[in-house]
Amino acid sequence: MVIVMDMWQAVEAAYEQGIPASDFLETHRQFKQVIKSIGEERQLGREFEGVSGYSLYHALQSAKKAPDKLLKMKGA
Repeated sequence: MVIVMDMWQAVEAAYEQGIPASDFLETHRQFKQVIKSIGEERQLGREFEGVSGYSLYHALQSAKKAPDKLLKMKGA
């Protein structure tokens, strides 16, 4: 449960103040050890986006493109 909450906090950080992409990717790696199914990850991501307006998918894609930079997402 703590690891899943850490993932949502990392997504929020990416949208609100920025987070090193490497930290975001590490948090996602730990998240995937708990949530192994891509279907479940997508479902949880959609639910979180519906509540917060922040997209796990888009943040993850941006972090993968520039893993050595600060991840700062725009919009909600």
